[in-house]
Amino acid sequence: MYIVNKTEVEKKQQESERWWWRPSAFMAESFGVGRQADVDEEKKKIRMRTSVVDTISRNQAIKDGDTIVSDGHMFELGFFSPGKSKNRYVGIWYKKISTGTVVWVANRETPINDTSGIFKVSSEGDLRILGAGNTLIWSSNSTVFVRNRNLKARLLDNGNLVLLDETSTEENPIWQSFDYPGDTLLPGMKIGKDLVTGREKYLTSWKSHDDPSVGLYKNWIDTTGYPQIFQKEGRVLHSRLGHWNGVGFHGFPVENPNPIYSVEFVVNEKEVYYRYTQKSSVVPRIHISPEGIALQTNWIERTQEWAVYGNIVVDSCGRYARCGAYGTCSIQNYPPCSCLEGFEPRLLEEWNAADWSGGCQHKQPLRCGSGDGFWKISGVKFPDTRYSRYNVSMTLDECEMACTRDCACTAYAQLDIRNGGSGCLLWFHELKDIRQYDEKQVLYVRMAASAIADSEELNSTVFVGSWDALDKKNNSVQIEDLDALPFYNLHEIAKATDNFSIDNKIGEGGFGPVYKGVLEDGREVAVKRLSETSQQGLDEFKNEVICIAKLQHRNLVKLLGYCIHGNEMILIYEYMANKSLDSFLFDETRSSMLDWPQRFCIIHGMARGILYLHQDSRLQIIHRDLKAGNILLDGDMNPKISDFGLARKFVGQDAMAKTKKVVGTYGYISPEYAVHGRFSIKSDVFSFGVLVLEIVSGKKNRGFSHGDHNDNLLGHAWRLYKEDKSIELISESLRASCVISEVVRSIHVALLCVQHHAEDRPTMLSVVLMLVSEGVLPPPKQPAFFIEESYREHDSFSSLDEYMITLMYAR
Repeated sequence: MYIVNKTEVEKKQQESERWWWRPSAFMAESFGVGRQADVDEEKKKIRMRTSVVDTISRNQAIKDGDTIVSDGHMFELGFFSPGKSKNRYVGIWYKKISTGTVVWVANRETPINDTSGIFKVSSEGDLRILGAGNTLIWSSNSTVFVRNRNLKARLLDNGNLVLLDETSTEENPIWQSFDYPGDTLLPGMKIGKDLVTGREKYLTSWKSHDDPSVGLYKNWIDTTGYPQIFQKEGRVLHSRLGHWNGVGFHGFPVENPNPIYSVEFVVNEKEVYYRYTQKSSVVPRIHISPEGIALQTNWIERTQEWAVYGNIVVDSCGRYARCGAYGTCSIQNYPPCSCLEGFEPRLLEEWNAADWSGGCQHKQPLRCGSGDGFWKISGVKFPDTRYSRYNVSMTLDECEMACTRDCACTAYAQLDIRNGGSGCLLWFHELKDIRQYDEKQVLYVRMAASAIADSEELNSTVFVGSWDALDKKNNSVQIEDLDALPFYNLHEIAKATDNFSIDNKIGEGGFGPVYKGVLEDGREVAVKRLSETSQQGLDEFKNEVICIAKLQHRNLVKLLGYCIHGNEMILIYEYMANKSLDSFLFDETRSSMLDWPQRFCIIHGMARGILYLHQDSRLQIIHRDLKAGNILLDGDMNPKISDFGLARKFVGQDAMAKTKKVVGTYGYISPEYAVHGRFSIKSDVFSFGVLVLEIVSGKKNRGFSHGDHNDNLLGHAWRLYKEDKSIELISESLRASCVISEVVRSIHVALLCVQHHAEDRPTMLSVVLMLVSEGVLPPPKQPAFFIEESYREHDSFSSLDEYMITLMYAR
């Protein structure tokens, strides 16, 4: 392998020309001068067949003056100086067309001021540019383990420079220049964000035509709310493309599909990106000039120049939010700004002086409930979606219902216009950056019903009729007898959570999503919002509020307040910085962060919290849903029991109740509750025992598997106990930090708690005493949900139902 320098290329071209021109003279004489064009074309083809190199291998180098060329001769890589500059950069430029048009620069911020530079694949496994004295100028920072690796860098015919070894492919390389765009977006290149790694890909302009360092302008995809493309000038938002509506960008004139390239805008849980793909012989590119002009251009072979196919900002209404909130811009009008129907200038004097930045406001204030409606607007570019939520499967009616039920919702529309329309897009902030545009898609803007009724265009509105289905008595309802537990209105909570922004979502349970929020006094809180799909309702909500409002213990999560407004039911808790116990126990990476002393403290804290519920609180409480997901951890890893939606009050030490509706989480439910619906304080004791075994082993009870048997975690712990091998249950991550006597005692106590019959299990008072003492413990009996040979060999099952439930647990 070798690098072809300019001298060698010229020699090969001269040899080719000498070979060609001998027969070409004969052809000209034989067939006439008219064939000269054919001769020239053949000469061009011969030059294209001249041997070139598209690859450099490990420890090879390109010197200033050398180049490599892609296999199809479309692109070339080497050193260059832009415009009038004398600085040297490593870049990629077109070779076959538009010769010399640069599409990518490696060392944008670190030029070389002479011709001493070299570009190489280093022995450490990355790409490097070195200056005089082997000074490191630039690196790809892609160092890999290089022993016995056949590393090479290859320039592909799509303009992508890739770093490869024997295990990677051109489609999935070790490193690629396409991951680091400059001022040019080539076909196949992405801009967007990897939601797993957090890496962003975006376009940035050159500082000037002579300086490729990062300039003023940046084009990127903002993934806040529903993703959209912005351009920024310095720190100021300059312009915005409308949201992707399934066919193209809303309010952008370039057709899609088109005959030159296809476009895709992908939004999923792993990544968000925009990409276009060439589908004809016409070569397209997207380029940002140093002046911030973003152009879509196509190479026209006949004229040998780039023709503009689209321009993102084409007029005075293209600047972001020129007319402020609820204002709309029109290039057909002067002045260009006006308020939407039903709105008026917020600052009239400034508005009349052509300062429209203050925007507009409702003529009549909103009245959340049956007093609001929606105004239908079409012929506009939809507003900024950074403060929005979306659902890809909702119908338009469901979308209307969702917006109606949320007082913070300001507008809604269908997300995708294909196939008659689908999905839902909800706005939760002032509507900004609206402009008139020939667009048929409808935007539904929330307005006071009285303002709509006053309009002459009454037929173009949608009234909120769905509120009739709500319990109107519950609008801003306060629950009595709560010992002055603070009541919050919906506006306060929406403000604290940034309108329930997806960025503030920290979890989700059976009740619904949980958001992090900051109250006006600066306190961080966890906001628990009842989901529409939740199986829990108003009864469970009130039950949780009433139960926990009267409970105060260091190992119970503290309820700070609540809200009931319409169908909105919200609980405000103290914020737990480390989230829930299951996020540590069952995560391979985070589990190592919990050593044995911390786990042992968590076991003790849970036991004291449950004892308080059963014995020491003002209300005696059976929790009924103790599980790892309901044990929260504060900043110091102290455990706090949460989620009292299924809790029940009781009277007396061993009071037993029965229910036809078994609730809770399989894997933690006791056998008498799962089979017969009977629950007592011993049901919580059983759940505690399961939790202890999960904390020790780092494994879930439900779904546990072992190569030697089909037992669940309880059965496995029981087998090890009988074989005097309990210590083998411990998680690998705890081997270095564990205290064997504490581990073995914890497992023993846990096995006492998960015994099959409720009357055999200890009370939580006994559990706490056993954990803190060193006395001899009673031997445990067989745990629940344990199977050895067959049903007939065991008399511990009181019915066939219990046996079938046991099989279900085991499997």
